[in-house]
Amino acid sequence: MTMQAIGKYRWTICALLFFATTINYLDRQVLSLLQPYLAETFHWTNTDYANITAVFQFVYAFSMLFAGRVIDMLGTKRGYALAIVVWSIAAAVHALAIPIGEGIVAILGWTGIVGFSVSVLGFMFSRAILAVGEAGNFPAAIKATAEYFPKKERSLATGIFNSGANVGAILAPLTVPLIRLNWGWEAAFIIMGMIGLVWLIFWILLYEKPAKQKKLSKAEFEYIHSGEEEDLQGPYLQGTDLGGRDLGGRVKWFQLLGYRQTWAFSIGKFMTDGVWWFFLFWLPAYLKVKYGIVDTAVMLPLAVLYTMAMAGSIFGGWFPMYFINKGHKVYDGRMKAMFVIALFPLVVLAAQPLGDISFWIPVLLIGIGASAHQAWSANIFTTVSDMFPKKAVGSIVGIGGMAGGLGGVVLSKLGGALFDHYKGLGHIETGYTIMFTICAVAYLLAWMIMKALVPSYKPISI
Repeated sequence: MTMQAIGKYRWTICALLFFATTINYLDRQVLSLLQPYLAETFHWTNTDYANITAVFQFVYAFSMLFAGRVIDMLGTKRGYALAIVVWSIAAAVHALAIPIGEGIVAILGWTGIVGFSVSVLGFMFSRAILAVGEAGNFPAAIKATAEYFPKKERSLATGIFNSGANVGAILAPLTVPLIRLNWGWEAAFIIMGMIGLVWLIFWILLYEKPAKQKKLSKAEFEYIHSGEEEDLQGPYLQGTDLGGRDLGGRVKWFQLLGYRQTWAFSIGKFMTDGVWWFFLFWLPAYLKVKYGIVDTAVMLPLAVLYTMAMAGSIFGGWFPMYFINKGHKVYDGRMKAMFVIALFPLVVLAAQPLGDISFWIPVLLIGIGASAHQAWSANIFTTVSDMFPKKAVGSIVGIGGMAGGLGGVVLSKLGGALFDHYKGLGHIETGYTIMFTICAVAYLLAWMIMKALVPSYKPISI
């Protein structure tokens, strides 16, 4: 049966996920683009900014754990809608960060434990609420992908919607500096925050579970569920977990933690998510410190970098199909692709040594690293639906997302401490050299650990 006869409505759902992810990254990128201006205006140190970003990552990490659970309980449609309402409102609330900070100081000031300025406290609060809402994006999107795509197409669909992260990161530097210059920094947060509510209308009108979706043909419904018998290879559907506990009914977190597959996904996320967060939150600051590039001048280099990352996401989604079409099992083909992808970030090691020639050299090398991250991300997310049934996908993505968020906290705090330390010594570039080195080798180390935990995809004998 041809693709024309099967139908294409599942790609409409993929488009919705793409635009939601674009909005997700638009909202979280605003602060990093305004950081040079806000840091100067409110006299932030690198540690102050690291604390603000770390609050987002820390709350995001733990919210991911519960977000995945909430998505599984509420269902994809209601869960995703709730998430985008929360994060859209929270994004706009950043415009009130200063009066919020004043309120927090008024409440806590008498205790003598307030160690942050009004502006830092206000942005910490705003970022925390944003993190709660944004944590729902990937558990919901991965769950929707598992619902609407057969296994062989899931990494491609994931790569496409995940490329929205890069589109958001491209659009942000093209718009945020201009909004600030024309209407003020507060307007940037408000305008970006309201876009999500427009998406919500289309989500409510167009999304429904495949079994209830009237716009889905019978042929496409059957195609989506083709290959479901492959799930029988998985230990999860044998009725027990590694401890011999029954898996009927609702899945418990502690049962999921009994799987090496859960730990492989979580460790892979812990070791690599922080790299993307570091690039996202610190790259504008790096371009200012190293090259004096600020405001509208940052638009072109960041747009080029994230365009590269977008291409990496889509290519990474397709790449495992090369091995799968050669006869490899789905998981084995994906791991082969991820090994090749893990080699590319090593070029970031040359970003600092060659950076004195032109700012374009680190931008392009980091762009290759960011592109590799997005290719890696499309595949590591898809390993979840490779190895676990749909009813557990949201929970597993949540557990791994929490691990990835904690990895982001570690890298963000480490970066802020290193930059302030070496700035005091007059060698702030040394701090960036150390951070770029960590970013370069993280993927290869993560792949080795994942491969050691799950050498191949096969039934587990209890």
